[in-house]
Amino acid sequence: MRHDRRAKSSDSQRLGGSSTRSAATTPLAAIDRNARIALVHDWCPNFRGGERVLARLCKIFPRAEVFTLFDFLPKDVKEDYFRGVMFHVSPMNRLPFVKKYYRSLFFLCPFMVEQFDVTGYDAVISSSAAFSRGVLTRPDQPHLCYVHSPVRYAWDEQFSYLQQGGLGFGPKGLAFRYLLHNLRMWDVRTAHGPDLMLANSTYVRSRIQRIYGRDARVVHPPVAIQELEFVADKDDYYVTAAFHAPYKRTDLIIEAFSKMPSRRLVVVGDDVQSKHLRSIAGPNIVFTGYLPRHDYIDKIARARAMVFAGCEDFGIALAEAQACGTPLIAFGRGGARDIVRPLGDSNHPTGVLFDKQTLGSLSTAIERFEANTTSIAPNACRLNAARFSEERFDLAICDALGLAQSVQSAREMGHNAYLGAESTARDISDSLAEATLP
Repeated sequence: MRHDRRAKSSDSQRLGGSSTRSAATTPLAAIDRNARIALVHDWCPNFRGGERVLARLCKIFPRAEVFTLFDFLPKDVKEDYFRGVMFHVSPMNRLPFVKKYYRSLFFLCPFMVEQFDVTGYDAVISSSAAFSRGVLTRPDQPHLCYVHSPVRYAWDEQFSYLQQGGLGFGPKGLAFRYLLHNLRMWDVRTAHGPDLMLANSTYVRSRIQRIYGRDARVVHPPVAIQELEFVADKDDYYVTAAFHAPYKRTDLIIEAFSKMPSRRLVVVGDDVQSKHLRSIAGPNIVFTGYLPRHDYIDKIARARAMVFAGCEDFGIALAEAQACGTPLIAFGRGGARDIVRPLGDSNHPTGVLFDKQTLGSLSTAIERFEANTTSIAPNACRLNAARFSEERFDLAICDALGLAQSVQSAREMGHNAYLGAESTARDISDSLAEATLP
């Protein structure tokens, strides 16, 4: 594919920018949605939260092209969500049986992401939980980074991942620790490349501040509210939905419900822990495995409540449950604190948060929910989810790209007053109107 190097002024003109426009007042209408945008995403092993964000970015910018290290998305997903979108992949995507071991190639990913040539595009938007932020851009090229999370396994969750992998201080364990050390150095070095960082939650924003020393604007991921069925008349079962990885703590939920045989639990999802989870489940717990989208929505929409015991960076499944009118019982850390209006702290509560990842704390939260069921209305849950609508996300992304263009232009022209725009500008999640509850 041909990459045209453009004159420095063309990016500003193409995006609708101006070198003298105030960074804090960039008009949304100034962004040309037909601009050629390079969307750089870590990898696409399946269609989960990060890929939903990527799909929405492709909707906002119809001429965008995707650059990703690995692409294993099924054809039906490509047809439904990425029709007509060009994907560029790394040479590693062609390795034999790479789908089985691509995560083990993480030490090559920083080098490989730097081989993507995006210099011929009007702007770059990186969708990053690890590597994509490190893509090489022109000095005059606006770069907006949407951060799903800093690299979990290289920073605060390194020891948890090493323990789960049985990697101690033997030769293999030491090799992995050294590779993660190198990844941290690369990660910090590339953290100041983007003109502006967006965080998908206040939790991720605090991690960005602590790890990289940068501020970020909070823009919650988009939820397709109009596609989610609202059900006010609930069934009597609880539901938990996640791919079965250890940090999701589905095991804690299953253990809790196994000790409460009068309560029904439906477990949606499948992955590496599925066999173990089934082995510890009581007869009141049903596993559905993977469900097609329509069946998944129906299952969470009719549930009495969704239960989640992990710490998610955001947790788009939780926001989708709220859009279906389903209350949440969730661990009160991470993205759940942005999503749930907790019982006792809101006039229109949408769920219950619990403080500790223990059987006692979770069981108490379930009992508290049941004692206050009439206080948590499905309508309040639905209205709460409006804060995460796709339209809101679209406006926030365009606003942020305009600001990134202003920051980049200011750097180019030496206007020092603009250089702190990413930390002094308003937080998008607060500046746009909140949903008004009746």
